[in-house]
Amino acid sequence: MKNSVIYNIMSIIIILSLAACAAAEQSTVPEPTARPWAFPLSEAVMVDSEELLTLVNVQVKLTSEFKPKGGLMNITVRKTKDTQIQMRKVSHDALKAMFAAADGDGVKLYAHSGYRSYNTQKVMYNNRLNDLGYDDKAVQQPGASDHQTGLGIDIISRAWIGRRLNGDFYDTKEGTWLAEHCAEYGFVVRYPKGKEGITGIIYEPWHLRYVGVEAARYMTDSGLTLEEFWDQWDEYREGAWEAESFEAAGVTDYGESTVVVDDIGD
Repeated sequence: MKNSVIYNIMSIIIILSLAACAAAEQSTVPEPTARPWAFPLSEAVMVDSEELLTLVNVQVKLTSEFKPKGGLMNITVRKTKDTQIQMRKVSHDALKAMFAAADGDGVKLYAHSGYRSYNTQKVMYNNRLNDLGYDDKAVQQPGASDHQTGLGIDIISRAWIGRRLNGDFYDTKEGTWLAEHCAEYGFVVRYPKGKEGITGIIYEPWHLRYVGVEAARYMTDSGLTLEEFWDQWDEYREGAWEAESFEAAGVTDYGESTVVVDDIGD
């Protein structure tokens, strides 16, 4: 009987000792910590629930069934022609604010081309290809155009109505104003000068793409195309970028802004 009691006591002591060791060992294992957010744009922007950052080019094409999120509306700003031009509401609201600001600065802008369906882009691309016999990188392939997103818009001046668009448009009062102010309203020059090898399209100072104010300010200040922006985001998600990298590059806080906000081309 005595031996049995001693055995039971020893068993309890061993069990308690093992439990204490396990608890001590567990307490020394560091709790997993969430990776600090180091990307210069907010998480809300990068979640992109409104699909404002959608990348579209010859490598990343939209299907013929793609429909712009939230549908389309007829724009109400000044236009180069009587036919309807359509955009998504979010980009149209920003467009109206930008046109009003330009008017206030004595700059008259004209919307020239907005949403295009997959089939319309296909006709335009094939017509140009048949006319020239080669792809001159002035018209995007079907499925590769920002216009299909409902976020792309071509903007010119009265003097350029009916003219073949080219890079000289930048040298106009209107072209310069757009380059200097479009990011304040959430737009970027989608096909900038010197980045033709990245975008696959010639320099188009008249073609703007809505991405939202925070992203537009960052891309413009950093000199990034949408392609380069996505490369940077992919690198960050893969862990190649740290907060110090952005600080060393002089990146500032790109939080929400107070700003309320026969075709040639891509």
